[in-house]
Amino acid sequence: MRINFSLMAILSVLIVGCVLTTHRSNPSEMEEDRSVMDADGTAYLTRVVPVPNTLTAEARRSLARKVIDPPLGETLSEKRKRTDAYHHADAEAYLAFYPSHIEEGSIANVPVRWITPAAGVPDNRKGYVLINLHGGGFTTDSGSLTESIPIAALTRTKVVAVLYRLAPEHPFPAAVDDAVAVYRELLKSYKPNHIVVYGASAGAILTGEMAVKLKILGIPMPAALGILSTTGDFSTVGDTQAVYTVTGVAGRLSPPNPSQQFLADYVGSANPRDPVLSPLYADLKGMPPTLFLSSTRDMMLSSTTVLHRAFLRAGVDSQLVIFEALNHGFWYEAGLPETNEANDIIAHFFLKNLDLF
Repeated sequence: MRINFSLMAILSVLIVGCVLTTHRSNPSEMEEDRSVMDADGTAYLTRVVPVPNTLTAEARRSLARKVIDPPLGETLSEKRKRTDAYHHADAEAYLAFYPSHIEEGSIANVPVRWITPAAGVPDNRKGYVLINLHGGGFTTDSGSLTESIPIAALTRTKVVAVLYRLAPEHPFPAAVDDAVAVYRELLKSYKPNHIVVYGASAGAILTGEMAVKLKILGIPMPAALGILSTTGDFSTVGDTQAVYTVTGVAGRLSPPNPSQQFLADYVGSANPRDPVLSPLYADLKGMPPTLFLSSTRDMMLSSTTVLHRAFLRAGVDSQLVIFEALNHGFWYEAGLPETNEANDIIAHFFLKNLDLF
């Protein structure tokens, strides 16, 4: 049996939540699309989702790969070991495209990685730095290298990847405190308008949280932010989280549970509407220019659009880019034409706001 559903469920049918039915694996035996609505608006869906012809052949092949779910009952130690393995494999793939120098270090007693393009940093860019806050659900590091290597190469600028403290050992606000500490220390060597802060997934959440904390503390803002698939509201889950997994339409997905806190290990005992934890409830006026990025099979799509609209309402110069049919964090896969396009968009946005064109 396999689950079949479409983006139309997001656009026109899903209102509160969704429980998905199953179809026969033989396309010739599939029934018509169906939607049954409960009185409270919950939708019970059957959908068949073709692969759009707008995707490249490489992306189509990527979507067709079999997805193996992590084992039920996986321990945190096992999860971190598994994540480290695929993160370093993905990083090796990226290094084949973008040779880089990677140096371990620390800033303000926070471990960091310095990523420098092998081609070197031009003299006119040595006074600039990009700060990466990696993804990984706040419990692992799934992106400090894969999010940094291509951006360092494409911008010809150094990237500092912050290895902030992880949950559940260190719940909110530990990661925010670490990110702010690194930023404050870098301000001793770099002008704020020569710095960009960005991250994907958990790192995108942390980027927004850090920016709110900087405003509260009265610390000068960076030149720009990159918020790549995010949420700004821990008091609820986005519509697309009822439809998609981390791997899009593939993989195991449980029905939504309103009583279950999203990323509970990170939130800990904090108020989910704390304006630093959930920037949707913060005063966002004065945020720097911000790039938001997601995709139509990204479980964080809807929450990304909600925070983007909040930035627009606050008068922030912000841009939202959505890729079709790709899953959460698709840009971790080196070599996809869509990945190359996403990284080019990110690098271009940063260089523009650093006045480096």
